[in-house]
Amino acid sequence: TTKFKGQPVKVIGEFIKVGAVAPDFELVKTDLSSFSLKELNGKNVILNIFPSLDTGVCATSVRKFNKLAAGLPDTVVLAISKDLPFAHARFCTTEGIENVVPLSDFRFSDFDENYGVRMADGPLSGLLARAVVVERLPIRNLFRKSRRNRIMIKRLRRSRSEFFGLNYLL
Repeated sequence: TTKFKGQPVKVIGEFIKVGAVAPDFELVKTDLSSFSLKELNGKNVILNIFPSLDTGVCATSVRKFNKLAAGLPDTVVLAISKDLPFAHARFCTTEGIENVVPLSDFRFSDFDENYGVRMADGPLSGLLARAVVVERLPIRNLFRKSRRNRIMIKRLRRSRSEFFGLNYLL
């Protein structure tokens, strides 16, 4: 369960537990080709999951992650919603978004349930709930040893309210 404008909203699936390996997925890039998490093997991955780029809160989170991603070594930030890939492309071009990979869950149906983020009721039923997932936990301890990466983790934790997220895995 999560909330939308203070009202409870049921989500389908269970949010990933800390320490669990994130399940692979197939999503759609702005050029309509498929993208899989396994393509990023060996990299740190941040999943910025949100309902739609057409909301102020979600658009703001993508802009903030775009700035944050510019300074993260060996890290890829994925911006994931059910918006059409054309909307992702338009938004990124208009806003100058170059440091995140926009992905759409409009075609495949297992991502939202496997990550426990599909809203089952409420006015945004069927869309993705806000969540931020930091993936590649098996190398997390190694990742945290570098001073620069420790700072990044601290920034992410401090920025929770800035990203308006509902669920976090850090």
